[in-house]
Amino acid sequence: MSGFVAVHTGAGNCINEILYKQVCLDACNQSANVLRNGGSAIEACEQAIITLENSSVTNAGLGSNLTWNRQIECDACIMDGTSLQFGACTSVCDVKNPISLARSLCKRQSTLLKFGRIPPMILAGSGASSYAKEIGLEMCETESLISAKAAKSYDHYMKNISKYEEINQTKLSRLDTVGAIVCDDEGNIVAGCSSGGLMLKLSGRVGQAACYGAGCWAYNDKTTKISAGSCTTGNGEYLMKTLLAKELVDDLIRCQCPVTSQHKIYKTKLFESPFLSQQTEIHAGSLSILFNTDSGDGDLLWAHTTMSMCLGFMSTKQKKPKFVLSKLPQNLKSGTKTAVSGHHFKL
Repeated sequence: MSGFVAVHTGAGNCINEILYKQVCLDACNQSANVLRNGGSAIEACEQAIITLENSSVTNAGLGSNLTWNRQIECDACIMDGTSLQFGACTSVCDVKNPISLARSLCKRQSTLLKFGRIPPMILAGSGASSYAKEIGLEMCETESLISAKAAKSYDHYMKNISKYEEINQTKLSRLDTVGAIVCDDEGNIVAGCSSGGLMLKLSGRVGQAACYGAGCWAYNDKTTKISAGSCTTGNGEYLMKTLLAKELVDDLIRCQCPVTSQHKIYKTKLFESPFLSQQTEIHAGSLSILFNTDSGDGDLLWAHTTMSMCLGFMSTKQKKPKFVLSKLPQNLKSGTKTAVSGHHFKL
């Protein structure tokens, strides 16, 4: 099976390009190998995010940000553009790879439970953990997910918290939610994301990485044979209020120019959104794919309002993935303008 893979380690301020580059390249390679070996797009997307979750560099799985009470609470979601099924989990603290739990919930959406009960789309907390154990996912002690980096950051901010009259989440929080999109040559497209959430978040807080329409979206239009998918990163509350992932895909499906479409949605659905009218700075980012099954042509788009965004991508026909450190032009203020770029590919 041939296909295309793209991953990101979040929109924010790239503090260590070398480390982000390595994990992006690893995720692309592992995901592409799944496709080359006959795996499906959803399996490849899951594998990409597992690789990202297993790195202590990212804010997902191992290395997740800690809550105010020094706990790990992870979110993850995944959506299959062909079946249009979605699965997510939130406030998970003892599942090694939350994305695998989300994928299982996505897959089981098409099968009723015993006695005709509707299967859950999103599971939280202890209920999510119980389900993960039931289906045989790898469990772990919560402390094993706390990286030295996350612990150090937590201790630093808690030690100095009394110096601040108010906390600026944008400055103290790593916005390195991870995400991936995979498209195969038949137009099957899958998008997913995983996150440890904001630094010092309230326990029980749910981010965009567990919310329908906000964290990821994928759609395969079988009539036009046009597929599109998107995964987001940034301040989750803003992404949830605007359903940014869904808005990006909906416009891409019918657009004439993918780059123009991205600019348009960030301007009209994010910066000019009535739901965010009180915000002077909006930090967000996204990775999107548009693919035409008939022609085999595809476009990878990335956009962000933050200082930078790290991403990697590759086709299964390529030997090596490409890494990009996308930066906001120096004359633009973070949180007020959007940087958009792209890459054309053919399967």
